[in-house]
Amino acid sequence: MGKINTENWLESPNNKESFQKVESLFESVRIKRNSQEPSRLSQNLKSLDSIQIQDMEGQNQTFQEMLTSTHTDAFLVLKDGEILFEEYFNGMKLDSFHLMNSITKSFVGMLVGVLADKGIFDITEKVTKYVPELSEGSFSDTTIQSALDMTSAVKFEEDYDDPLCDFWKESAVVGWRPDLVDENSPSSLLDFAMSLKDKEQEEVGGYHYRSVLTNVIAMVVERATNENLKDLLEKYIWQKLKTEQDAVIVVDKEGLPFAGAGMNACARDLARFGQMILNDGAHEGEQIVSKEWIDSTRKGDDGYKERFARSDHGEMLPGGHYKNYMWVANPEEMMCIGIYGQTIHINRNTGVVIVKFSSFPEPAEELMFANSFVLLATVSNSV
Repeated sequence: MGKINTENWLESPNNKESFQKVESLFESVRIKRNSQEPSRLSQNLKSLDSIQIQDMEGQNQTFQEMLTSTHTDAFLVLKDGEILFEEYFNGMKLDSFHLMNSITKSFVGMLVGVLADKGIFDITEKVTKYVPELSEGSFSDTTIQSALDMTSAVKFEEDYDDPLCDFWKESAVVGWRPDLVDENSPSSLLDFAMSLKDKEQEEVGGYHYRSVLTNVIAMVVERATNENLKDLLEKYIWQKLKTEQDAVIVVDKEGLPFAGAGMNACARDLARFGQMILNDGAHEGEQIVSKEWIDSTRKGDDGYKERFARSDHGEMLPGGHYKNYMWVANPEEMMCIGIYGQTIHINRNTGVVIVKFSSFPEPAEELMFANSFVLLATVSNSV
């Protein structure tokens, strides 16, 4: 493995190191923890080596074999708020940051719930009310809710295996793909969003996962509050979780956080976030996100399920849906998911939260993701 830089950081095996060093590679800002003692995570550690997992190809793997075969960097299991298992790999430590990729979206989705409950905006409003620069393009009819649910009309290709797809072009704005930058490239995330002119469907015509929608929501949030998204995440989510550490988020040249994928944190603090969601939005006696927002997210309705079933992701979570930037297998089981294998598994039936940081060789390896989900479900039902 040579020297890690912005040109090679996404390549395997470089990402086993680079995903822990994003702050040193790209323009970033800190989401500060508060000055209080962090919320306590008591420990009742146990071995999980006896757990056997049948993978998607019908092969039996031990727990440790499954961690290795799914390129795990960190694996942490909470049950009823207690740490049962915690292990780190590839040089990662308890206090190491790791890139979360699209788990970032779930933090934004919960923040929007907080702001909506405060009356800052109505989620049925159009995003162009707050970002009028988008009125002439693909987002002319997009509402805050359709952006939260990935049901907007905007045409935006997010095929990670295509190195020239829209997702990679957008990520080039924050330096992730310098090979895609030229003199005609958008200089900010807003400029990129304004460059999108085509629509692929009617508004709420179908579910289609597109990261640009989260970055548009970041713009809406900043305009509606006249505050930076980083400060809002800090004030309403991160500090209320009484985290052990700061978090980090990548920003564009204008200082707008890359809300679709740019957050980095330690595994324990993501476990706190998952536990808060499992607890209907409450943490250490304080209601951070309203129970109504959590309930609405996990229950969805037939429309959500029907749209999701028709999508490319329908087979991955049969009977599931996607709402408010959360993946919902069923009302009792939710996930936050990011490319290259980042996951928070939240299971209300078992009282288990699992955080898995990974460095898959490719961003969206279906078999590896499927095996990871089997691993998470098996552990959740075994501890």
